Amino acid sequence: MSGIYIAAPEGDTGKSTIALGVLHRLTATVPKVGVFRPIVRSGRGDRKRGEAGRGGSPRVDDRDYILELLLTHASAGLPYERCVGVTYQQLHADGDAAIADIVERYHAMADQCDAVMVVGSDYTDVTSPAELSVNARIAANLGAPVLLVVRAKGRSADDVAHLVEVCLAELAEQHAHTAAVVANRCEPSQLRAVAKALARFTPRTYALPDEPLLVAPTVADLQQAVNGNLVSGDPALMGREVMGVVVAGMIAEHVLERLSEGAAVITPGDRSDVVLAVASAHAAEGFPSLSCMILNGGFQLHPSIAALVAGLRLRLPMIATTLGTFDTASAVASARGRVTVGSQRKIDTALALVERHVDVSDLLAQLAIPIPTVTTPQMFTYQLRERARADRKHIVLPEGDDDRILKAAGRVLQRKVAQLTILGDENRIRSRAAELGANLDDAAVIDPTSSELCDQFAAQYARLRKGRGVTVEHAREIMCDVSYFGTMLVYNGIVDGMVSGAAHTTAHTVRPAFEIIRTAPGVSTVSSIFLMCLPDRVLAYGDCAIVPDPTPEQLADIAISSARTAAQFGIEPRVAMLSYSTGESGAGADVDKVRTATRLVRSRAPQLLVEGPIQYDAAVDPSVAATKMHDSPVAGRATVLIFPDLNTGNNTYKAVQRSAGAIAIGPVLQGLNRPVNDLSRGALIEDIVNTIAITAIQAQGTHD
Repeated sequence: MSGIYIAAPEGDTGKSTIALGVLHRLTATVPKVGVFRPIVRSGRGDRKRGEAGRGGSPRVDDRDYILELLLTHASAGLPYERCVGVTYQQLHADGDAAIADIVERYHAMADQCDAVMVVGSDYTDVTSPAELSVNARIAANLGAPVLLVVRAKGRSADDVAHLVEVCLAELAEQHAHTAAVVANRCEPSQLRAVAKALARFTPRTYALPDEPLLVAPTVADLQQAVNGNLVSGDPALMGREVMGVVVAGMIAEHVLERLSEGAAVITPGDRSDVVLAVASAHAAEGFPSLSCMILNGGFQLHPSIAALVAGLRLRLPMIATTLGTFDTASAVASARGRVTVGSQRKIDTALALVERHVDVSDLLAQLAIPIPTVTTPQMFTYQLRERARADRKHIVLPEGDDDRILKAAGRVLQRKVAQLTILGDENRIRSRAAELGANLDDAAVIDPTSSELCDQFAAQYARLRKGRGVTVEHAREIMCDVSYFGTMLVYNGIVDGMVSGAAHTTAHTVRPAFEIIRTAPGVSTVSSIFLMCLPDRVLAYGDCAIVPDPTPEQLADIAISSARTAAQFGIEPRVAMLSYSTGESGAGADVDKVRTATRLVRSRAPQLLVEGPIQYDAAVDPSVAATKMHDSPVAGRATVLIFPDLNTGNNTYKAVQRSAGAIAIGPVLQGLNRPVNDLSRGALIEDIVNTIAITAIQAQGTHD
């Protein structure tokens, strides 16, 4: 078991950002990664410093938000209570006993992990200048090398270097080994100077720029700070980050001059001119998208103004507070933003920041982490995105009016997984994306109803479907459909692939691909696989979405295509043709179909390892395989499982997904000339991101 201890000599270093980035890479490297907090403010998640509530029962305290955030990204599956050591109170009462307790609790949880990230204290409780020494002493007792994080904001490069020098000496005095140093929150103009100043130290050193988003409060944070009520707007936008504050103490014209993207505007509730001007600016093209408006002073909007605002149907949150202007501004200024479980935009920003500025691979290499023999869901999805990033492809997303698509697009662009084109009304898409906190600056947006490409696409489609009697006029109407327009972008090579289906049926997504892109050379059957991410491996299931009752020839097509697709995603293909009997033990039309399909696969792809007919347990369980088919190179080791029909495949993948807790990625369509993939209408944002990455990887293997 390997571990790393993240420590800081002060507060506000952004230590959790670094911890999140390193943890992300750890979970992509080894199967079971745990997180440990040696010192927490309250008890082990259940008491508030020993205080009792009414009736003498323990008062529940908010749990450590950093630990809760990191545990959602860890992969060891340990509960919160197993991942904490002692409280500050215990540490101050008896330091030696507390450290002994920390060591005992750490090893009890670490025994169940391949690697552990230890996150040191936060300087948010009763602290002393010797707190770094305490963390160093704990790290030495745990045998965990230290990743030191210091705050560079507000310091010169020489000041940062001096601070690091003092900290390294303190760590060495406690016999802690320092693996690396990160100077975080550097002024962007000072980044190179800080990096140069740190280069003289023996541990590896990195410098990260300050990212205002990571410390920005949300609209909900401001509402809490001013003890306000939401009187208007979309509650779903309360999680948007506030990137600036405008105190509107001037006339409306000057307020408009000071608006900026993501700003909160503070104004008395009786300033109708300012309220109307700001609300109109938020709705107007060419003005910034605001995060919220705070109406202070306890004034209600005039009924006519309230009716006018309601008529605008703004989603902009409006919060009312009884505080005066000064107290409201002071409360807002003191609101502190955090990276929490629910702040996905901050999480993505933190991960991207660490990826760009810290050589985490080199850092982890120092920990001598053993090479894993299994593949976890976190490892697999990380590998998907890394492969997509290595050769970025251009993907079109036709459903620009779906919030999930916009949020997923923001994440894809931020993590540089793919280039994107989104279809729909550009002003509406960009306005809504800004409200959702999704940065689509790097995305192209095309409106099919007004695009200059419509005439070209209509003429092409009419030629392709001439035999079906499609005229150019009819084709022009069809091109207003986002699925058809997106497919034509793929057909013309303007983009490399398409992902749709969050708001459309499978037929709506796939039919244009069948008509326009058609099948790849040598393939007569379009089919699909699901990538089933089990706790220790990834299997490919086919076909679970497209072909209802395949013939032996179609079943052979599905098996060969599934093996090729699996190989694209790093899965060594060993194909099991599933049936209700194994080998020669059964007879009947259904078994004969599988037996015939197996022979066809062997004749058409002799290099492919394939077995069939075979039962599921004999395909995946070595002990069963040893009894039923002990000489087979596939039995007990199958990675590509081909179901005899859609009924069996669809039910099996859903049963495994729900009962075994597997992550099902797909369906991944295969057999088309260019990649088009269908989403479930219940797709989560993470599902959409994964499907975009898969489509991009498929496009990497497409050759004209």
